[in-house]
Amino acid sequence: MSFFDRFRRAPEARAMTIENPTVPVSSENFLSFFGVQSANLPPVTVDRALTVPAIAAAVSFLSSSLANLPLHVFKDMGDAGVERAGGDDQRILNEALNAEWSSFGGRKYFWSQVFTEGRGLFWIERRGRKMIALWPMNAATTVVQRVQGRKVYRCEGMTFSADEVIDLPFMLRADQLSVRSPISMGGKAISVSLAMMDYGANFFAGGGVPPLALSGPMPAGAEAIKRAQADIKRAVDAAKDSNDPVFPIPAGYELKPVGFDPAKGQMVEARRFQTEEHARSFGLPPVFLQDLTHGTFTNTEQQDLFLAKHLISQWAKAFEDEINLKVYGAARNKVYAEHSLDGLMRGDLKSRLEALAKGVNSALLTPDEARALDNRGKQPGGDKLYIQGATVPLGTPPKEGNAPVPQPEGPDDPEA
Repeated sequence: MSFFDRFRRAPEARAMTIENPTVPVSSENFLSFFGVQSANLPPVTVDRALTVPAIAAAVSFLSSSLANLPLHVFKDMGDAGVERAGGDDQRILNEALNAEWSSFGGRKYFWSQVFTEGRGLFWIERRGRKMIALWPMNAATTVVQRVQGRKVYRCEGMTFSADEVIDLPFMLRADQLSVRSPISMGGKAISVSLAMMDYGANFFAGGGVPPLALSGPMPAGAEAIKRAQADIKRAVDAAKDSNDPVFPIPAGYELKPVGFDPAKGQMVEARRFQTEEHARSFGLPPVFLQDLTHGTFTNTEQQDLFLAKHLISQWAKAFEDEINLKVYGAARNKVYAEHSLDGLMRGDLKSRLEALAKGVNSALLTPDEARALDNRGKQPGGDKLYIQGATVPLGTPPKEGNAPVPQPEGPDDPEA
């Protein structure tokens, strides 16, 4: 049914219009007369959500940043301190999960599942009790259940116990099995973004011409109205095709736009605000979604610190604890995995070199340890701790060679 057909039949449905006092005039009821309902918002799936640039940027940024962190295995040596362990565990966690997946690729997939499906999963392949590989699992097809009080994971016809699966949820529901994802929790905001994207696409696909209404004396008969509508449409299309901004309409008629154009609807401002909304869903500072609307040199630097302190470090800690529990057990015999957050500084060469220099000069690092962080070789004497010579315990008398030289008394000396 065309717009004009609906217009001609309006008197027949007068009893159900908002002019009838028995019809409640709530906001939902009023808008429904114009076809505007919340159900008209586009549905949200993971794939559709990722077509929103801010969502795609958030998932890509977080998953890549967390996968980029070095993940090492350490062994507590007691009074001798902690040393980095080698062997298969170090290779699996930091270099290659298995014969198919690199550590970065597998962990990026894992984290992208956390921030889309709401849960990241690895199956631990073992020989005896020894880990020999990690295999990413598809969270969308994995069913988590309790069988006789124990948590089990069913995926691709196989069943795994809880101690065989590294499981990191974005947020658990009350049943401690199902999860909430940032996509589902921010579904309405994502729907609004999708609707604005669809509107913008349709607007520009129409050559920037908004929907139009033809006003004036309507011709008699439904077929005549359709012909008039088709004539106007042909005139608009011809004007667009010929790049001619002027097209004729019959005398006594007028074309009026229906709805607001993007500028009057503040579409640019609305889409910018939606970027801030999506940043909140992921806990990200807006600057990392390339939104510098309110960015300055100072607050952008503070947002960088916020990212490391309050977001990356928390997710890194959650992943470390899950690995240490599932791979090494509750009593892990002083062997544990830990991220090196120094990896976040790799792109800031100046700050990294200054930090390493301070570590060496304050005897926190040996030169060889500092060089090893940048994959540089050892040097003679580099295995010793060094400290600035001017730093001595309080109250230490100066050495003979460093004693202050007494100054000769002169005529200007007050005690002379």
